[in-house]
Amino acid sequence: MPIDRVLSQEEIDNVFRNLEHTSRNTAGAQHVLAYDFRRPDRIAKDQLRAIQLLHDNFARSLASSLSAYLRAYVTVNLVSVEQLSFVEFVQCLPSPSVITSLGMKPFEGNAVLELDPSLVFPIIEILLGGTGKGSSHHIEREITEIENSILESVYRLILHDMQVAWEGVARFEFTIEGRETEPQMLQLLAPNEAVVAVSLEVRIADSVGMINIGIPSIVVKMLRQKFDSQWLMRKTESSEQEQQRVLRLLQPSIVRLEAKLSGPTIRTEDLLRLECGDILKLDYDVNRQLSLTVNNVLKWQGQAVDNGRKRCFVLESRPEGED
Repeated sequence: MPIDRVLSQEEIDNVFRNLEHTSRNTAGAQHVLAYDFRRPDRIAKDQLRAIQLLHDNFARSLASSLSAYLRAYVTVNLVSVEQLSFVEFVQCLPSPSVITSLGMKPFEGNAVLELDPSLVFPIIEILLGGTGKGSSHHIEREITEIENSILESVYRLILHDMQVAWEGVARFEFTIEGRETEPQMLQLLAPNEAVVAVSLEVRIADSVGMINIGIPSIVVKMLRQKFDSQWLMRKTESSEQEQQRVLRLLQPSIVRLEAKLSGPTIRTEDLLRLECGDILKLDYDVNRQLSLTVNNVLKWQGQAVDNGRKRCFVLESRPEGED
């Protein structure tokens, strides 16, 4: 039979106190995160952002180097930087492919450099005198020893630009220690060991391919102190080599030079009233220097002369305030 009983105020308070205690414990349990013991070498997100910035610079440098070497327009774009287990990284690689094991002196361990076949064969065709467009269709076969030898110069370019890109963090000496065509045959790291996977998209002529780089996370963790906030925020000074590279890119540029005779001004209404026989007083000394502008920016002062049938300008001085 039902019990007809009225709770006291103290009993009511105890009920609400127990409910509050239970909800607090439940809320705390919701913030518990699972830890994956199979990936002990996880690195911080700020280090991944630093590596992304580093390889973004590497992509621009590699595009310039390949364009100059192949004498073709090459673009390189950074697609992604993420941390994967080694087995996941290997499963992402095409088969067959062009895979190179890289030494990372003075650090122990090996990095992985993979070139997509859809990128390799157009490069080989260009190096042999072709346009690179004949290999636009996908070729599914392993690369030969002769073709591998032809690619040696391309490997040197890639490894050199990688070393330069990493100089701000550590002085790596990347060396080729082995080659493979089947990703499943790679036995460089344990399957669950973490790697930093860098993917770059390369466009040459009508061909598009990927360059994939795998760096052991344990090596990146050893450089943890190098990836501090000061390294990310400070403005790095460009090296002499970088300045020369930018200068080579700017040298073919076309600029507009103009020698101007800067004289007095006149109102439009006075200009419209001019008639034959009127005299304009310019007040301009015949020995006064002319202004030479580069893209409408005053750079030099001098005199206009002629040399046979050619018009020339003699540079005499720099305007005040110009270095």
